Amino acid sequence: MRKTGNERLQCAADQDSAADSTASRSEAEPPPEAAAAENAQRLIKEKESEARTRVLSSPWESILTAVAVLWSLFQLYVTAFPVLDAIRLRAGHIIFMFTLAFFMYPALRRKKKDSGRTGRPEVADWLSLALGVFAFGYMILQYDSIAERGGWFKPLDYFVAALGVLACFEMARRVVSNLAWLAGIFFAYAFLGAFIPGAFGHTGFSWRRVVEHLFWGSQGLLGVGVGVSSTYIFLFVLFGVFLKYSGFSAFINDLALALVGRSAGGPAKVAVIASALMGMINGSALANVATTGAITIPLMKRTGYKAEFAGAVEAVASTGGQFAPPIMGAVGFIMAEFLGVPYTTVMLAAAIPAFLYYLGLIMAVHFEARRLGLKGLSPEHIPTALQVLKKRGHLALPLLVLLFIMFLDYTPLYAATFSILSTVAVSWISPDTRMGPRAILKALNEGARSAVGVGAACVIIGVIIGVVSLTGLGLSFGYAVLRYVGENQLYVGGLCVMILSTILGMGVPGVAAYVIVAAVAIPVLTGIGASPLAAHMFCLFYACLSNITPPVAMSSYVAAGIAQSNQTRTSLIAVRLGLTGFILPFFFLNNPLLLYESGHSPLLTLWALLSASFGVTALAGGLGGWMLGPCTRLMRLLLLTAGILTIDPGLYTDLIGFALFVAVLVQSRKKTASLT
Repeated sequence: MRKTGNERLQCAADQDSAADSTASRSEAEPPPEAAAAENAQRLIKEKESEARTRVLSSPWESILTAVAVLWSLFQLYVTAFPVLDAIRLRAGHIIFMFTLAFFMYPALRRKKKDSGRTGRPEVADWLSLALGVFAFGYMILQYDSIAERGGWFKPLDYFVAALGVLACFEMARRVVSNLAWLAGIFFAYAFLGAFIPGAFGHTGFSWRRVVEHLFWGSQGLLGVGVGVSSTYIFLFVLFGVFLKYSGFSAFINDLALALVGRSAGGPAKVAVIASALMGMINGSALANVATTGAITIPLMKRTGYKAEFAGAVEAVASTGGQFAPPIMGAVGFIMAEFLGVPYTTVMLAAAIPAFLYYLGLIMAVHFEARRLGLKGLSPEHIPTALQVLKKRGHLALPLLVLLFIMFLDYTPLYAATFSILSTVAVSWISPDTRMGPRAILKALNEGARSAVGVGAACVIIGVIIGVVSLTGLGLSFGYAVLRYVGENQLYVGGLCVMILSTILGMGVPGVAAYVIVAAVAIPVLTGIGASPLAAHMFCLFYACLSNITPPVAMSSYVAAGIAQSNQTRTSLIAVRLGLTGFILPFFFLNNPLLLYESGHSPLLTLWALLSASFGVTALAGGLGGWMLGPCTRLMRLLLLTAGILTIDPGLYTDLIGFALFVAVLVQSRKKTASLT
């Protein structure tokens, strides 16, 4: 019987730990991976409101499944055959979302705790669903009539708008409660800003003006957030689920195991590679920590890593997937919409920073393994890369198809739809991966349900964006920062935006965090001289890295729960391991050479990549206290200095950094030789 990637990891680790006599347990005890997986799901439900779904009885569960499958088919159809205009597509998308959200998520938290006994929708669910369907159904039917009136609204139109806003808040409260509270603060600001003195005050708006702008306007609930959710995000979430059911995750685990499993600290490197590849597809750092971390964290602990370090590695690796090409957790498509550029431009811009981020993490893991004297897994149960590619390599074809179609200048929507179909076709190459009708229906069902969480976030951020555009808050904030830091203080302004991005991104899904930060902070960065692409990428990095930034480091806390380690220490180690991600944005903010923008020489970009690769390696060595051997305090200081100098694109800084790096290498080799 052929083992999957996770089974290979478990088997190899079990045999190694038994051989080294590092662990012993009776046969009656459950394996650590099973306990970790159960603990991970419990932590996700505690930390992430999106996961607190109820258990429906069989007839209602069947109805919900039918709606979910119908929603997926609807999205595929309207993408392949664009029969609906943008407004009606977005309104229909929200109606489907309402149906799933109000059925899946109970109204009260006490009901969530007793979800196993909640067998059917309740009165509050039906009432909320009726309000939402009525409001957005009215929009679909009356939108042309209102447009013909030249935007003149009747009292009924305002009433419907208020109901629509209320229904969206109720959905967000159930699904993404933290974001609902944040949107509520912005919503209150639209009315109470008249009482705020100074630059952040405004003249005030009536409730009619506010709900009309949020519901009927193009910068509110039906703005860019739900526009991307109804197109790019839904399709790429569905694509990720289809990849999952085709066996792609097992292929990734096997491939990572074959590539780095035998090297020093191999399990941690497997965790980095597997989490990166899965994170870029599913777009949820917490979900990625729960799924891959349940396997990799116990494996790292049994290999010899400390619990805090193992949890931090998984948290950092899962978080980086949100800005790693080719899919970037669907955030890149929103950025392309904001910038008005092809998605390939955004994808290429993110490639070098994402590579450096993961290179720094891999080197940190490697140096820690050398410092602890850890070895790789035994080779008996590790497949060769050729074996993995021969048995499951065809499962990577849909990703290649996706990239190929997008580089032919077709739209990402066309590429995603074709890639979903190609996933099914490719799975039939091997009997072990073949997707039958039941697997396809499961993928359609799970894809729609998985899209509810991020979709609800995209809907409610329409309130935030709408209030920012209505009140001019973004410009007011930008002017205030510019007056404080001056127009030429790029790094000071960037520091202010970094703090703002981290705060606004705490406890919020990556897509929503980026959109919120971009709405407020982009005018600041462009006002102090940053290019638009660099400004957007800057905000994306820090919005995503809030998942590992204390005090609300959601990914780190979930990983710590799985590792049974101290949350604060795990989070601080995660910041150290992900330091490259915190440093890089300041360098490409000042010099976008690392973003591979058009107009730059490919040779200069290649040189910047090579020097920055040395830089992140030096940073990892300096922070970990190891290079070719243990480093003294002076050597660590020199490595950190060399890292900063070589990451900064520039000939003189690179030469000085290389000189310091080589000097430390020579001294490290001499010290290691003297010890041996």
